[in-house]
Amino acid sequence: MGLFKAVKKPVIKSGGQAGGDISPLRPLYVPKAPPCGGSCPGGTDIRGWLTTIAQAEAYGRTPEQAYALAWEIITDRNPFPAVCGRVCPHPCEDGCNRTAKEGGVAINALERFVGDFGIAMGLKVRKLSDAQYDEPIAVVGAGPAGLSCAYQLARRGYQVTVFEGFARPGGMLRYGIPRYRLPEAVLDAEIQRVVDLGVDLRCNAVVGKDITLDQLHADYKAIFVGIGAHKGLTLGVPGEEASGVFTGTEFLNHVNSGEAVMVGDRVIVIGGGDTAIDAARGSRRLGAHVTLLYRRTRAEMPAIKPEIEGALEEGVQIEFLAAPVEILVRDGAAVGMRCIRMDLGEPDRSGRPRPVPRAGSEFDLPATTIIAAISQEPDFGPVASLRSGKDWLEIDEWGATTTSDVFAGGDDVALGLVSIAIGQGRFAAEAIDARLRGTPLRKPPALPPVTPEKMKIGWHKPSDRHERTHVSVGDRGPDTEIEFGLSEADALDEAKRCMSCGLCMDCETCWMYCTNSGFVKLPKGQHYKIKLEVCNGCKKCAEECPCGYIDMV
Repeated sequence: MGLFKAVKKPVIKSGGQAGGDISPLRPLYVPKAPPCGGSCPGGTDIRGWLTTIAQAEAYGRTPEQAYALAWEIITDRNPFPAVCGRVCPHPCEDGCNRTAKEGGVAINALERFVGDFGIAMGLKVRKLSDAQYDEPIAVVGAGPAGLSCAYQLARRGYQVTVFEGFARPGGMLRYGIPRYRLPEAVLDAEIQRVVDLGVDLRCNAVVGKDITLDQLHADYKAIFVGIGAHKGLTLGVPGEEASGVFTGTEFLNHVNSGEAVMVGDRVIVIGGGDTAIDAARGSRRLGAHVTLLYRRTRAEMPAIKPEIEGALEEGVQIEFLAAPVEILVRDGAAVGMRCIRMDLGEPDRSGRPRPVPRAGSEFDLPATTIIAAISQEPDFGPVASLRSGKDWLEIDEWGATTTSDVFAGGDDVALGLVSIAIGQGRFAAEAIDARLRGTPLRKPPALPPVTPEKMKIGWHKPSDRHERTHVSVGDRGPDTEIEFGLSEADALDEAKRCMSCGLCMDCETCWMYCTNSGFVKLPKGQHYKIKLEVCNGCKKCAEECPCGYIDMV
């Protein structure tokens, strides 16, 4: 007879069903994938570090001990929690099961809190191995992808040299994101942590000029290419060769490098992405009246929504459904732009409505500076041999290119989030390590997802989301960080809003609902043990588990 075959059940004096058939189903603890972790391109164990803070008292930890442990969990996958806590658009929050209640957990704000704690306390990264390997590894580009790869390889005992063409490391984090969003001191502190692992960082070292790709192949056992996409695209309209015309990446690079950029009193920015918004807000900080031109409506703008709102509250004017036709030039300098109104047509390849020029709707706008922030691309010059035709660098799921010893990641593969670049750098490091050590390379099996209907959402007490506050508009200087972090009290309360989706949080619900004493408490950190021999399959434990952790099988 099978273990779960239905049998006639006698009267149970301890409670439960009296008489009738015993159900063939039995409870089983089944860990599941929370939507936050599944939405993080960097693969951070978000649930793990959130519950570490939330359950600090229950596990006998001080808050400071919990923050330090949470920091260790984050930095196992991501060396830049304080950076990402400021610039990541946090897709992890969009799918949070708490949105079915009163709003998702403020994961990004909490990541900043933990990252800032790590910097303030001078926390040191845990190495993954005491080994010291002889194989040298080269990383081209000190952006988030390259530094992530170097970080993970150094933690494993490899000697890594990073070649960076700019004067300072950071890539787009330093040269493409304004200081009011990402203070330089925060970026420097988290990059220094990578260097402190023994990474040899060489700035002003341009591949193709100071060292060739052939030399890298000869001198290093593996190469990671993370050159980013610093080359802004031009508009392709008459007059853009005039002085006073910049691409978005060019403008932000000048400003972030500390150069004096004279924009005059009227700036036009073209584009609807984050670079366009950053250029517009940066120009406002230089004292200019700014008009941003976007050929679709606000609903189609790809920029981060809070950044759009910030631009509007700072006085940036947005002309929707308008596009450039020609840059007006006088004596070699841009003095304005001829524009045309657009109507939205059928969806294009992006899925968004295609903008269609409206005949006879041209109009002129005066300008002293024009910034084209429509997109950007890598400068493949020195690594052109790694490309396939006109495509950008092509990689597999582990970052390997078609060239045997070369891996890649970040914006030279496709424009994307900083968390994507960090994840690609980590995957490449794992692949390089596996290849050099001759070990198997595999990703952990995917866990079943846990969605709101699989949980007891109503069990969790209502708790309003804690939002970050901002510096008032009148007090915002060129480099003033405009967003405040959470207070410690708010951070603790916010962490407790995590519902530990798909994993036990020691709430005791299963233990309390079982009338047959089928659940045994284990020492802290081990949760519970199920005594199947006394279970009658009543399903109460599974039905009442607020985390969706128990399945009946």
